[in-house]
Amino acid sequence: MRILLCNDDGITAAGLLALYRSVRDLGEVTVVAPAGPKSASSHAVTVGIPITCRKMHVHEEFWGYAVAGSPADCVKLALAELMPDRPDLVLSGINHGANAGVDILYSGTVAAAAEGAMFGVASAAVSLEIAQEADFDRAGRIARKVIDSLLAAGLPPASLTNVNIPALRPGTPKGVRLARQSTLAYEDTFEKTGSGGETMYVLTGGRMDIGKDGETDLHALRAGYVSVTPLHFDLTDQAALARLAGVPWAAEF
Repeated sequence: MRILLCNDDGITAAGLLALYRSVRDLGEVTVVAPAGPKSASSHAVTVGIPITCRKMHVHEEFWGYAVAGSPADCVKLALAELMPDRPDLVLSGINHGANAGVDILYSGTVAAAAEGAMFGVASAAVSLEIAQEADFDRAGRIARKVIDSLLAAGLPPASLTNVNIPALRPGTPKGVRLARQSTLAYEDTFEKTGSGGETMYVLTGGRMDIGKDGETDLHALRAGYVSVTPLHFDLTDQAALARLAGVPWAAEF
């Protein structure tokens, strides 16, 4: 099996090393990751500007390509130029911080996996909820068990799976829950400062109360379970598509 590893925390991140260690026995592993942190970069790509790429030895354990671009850039470059053969699996992570709910839309980790799926490769993103201590080695072992289960179930080409591991406190995780994405928005606030005619804003705030619905990825994490959410990048609102089909659009413009 050929595997492409990427992330958004940068090529030297502890989570990427842990994921590499957890899957290296599955086959040939190629690492292509941002040269530095690119968190919350979503699906940004670099257009019309040269991207620097250099091969480097990481943590004295593996060789990888450090790319001065976004996570999506890394996957594009890997599949189009750096890998002689297309991978069988794209894995992104392990991110330091959960990527559940609407964070999926902001996440560079999920975007890297989504880019792989857009190329027709089975892909998965793995994230670890932030806690006082981040045990990435254990998270890697948990991720491997989930990946093994996904592979055994059969990951079709172009599939996209989002995996979130709860904070590894005593007694967690309790198991795995298949869960839909929460669509609960953030309660955004800004801290405002300024001097000399300039005003600066720092985004703060947090999530609103997630309520009692126990079927979402956020609820699974809160309850101490690994959440597994199948995703797709077709954003079409099917109900609205059907509703608008009867609109008498103008015939001429």
